Amino acid sequence: MTDQVSQRVAEIIAEQAMLDPDNINPETTLDDLGLDSLAVIEVVFGIEEAFDVSVPYNANEPKSSKFDLSSFRNIVKGVKSLLAAKAKAKG
Repeated sequence: MTDQVSQRVAEIIAEQAMLDPDNINPETTLDDLGLDSLAVIEVVFGIEEAFDVSVPYNANEPKSSKFDLSSFRNIVKGVKSLLAAKAKAKG
């Protein structure tokens, strides 16, 4: 993980999974880490707080949302997309 967004997302997920952020790779899924639905909600809240963004309410349904919680790579992609939209809205 080379950029700050990836690193921070890894830290948020690792905190819920109680492991080292370095153990998370791009293909890691929240299921791989054994995170239950409550932990996934905590991950979402952590992302929202850390990046001052709003994750879509249906993010746990990749087909229904532009934000995909299916893997670490997709979560980072989603956060970056939310940050870009936020920056664009500010003009």
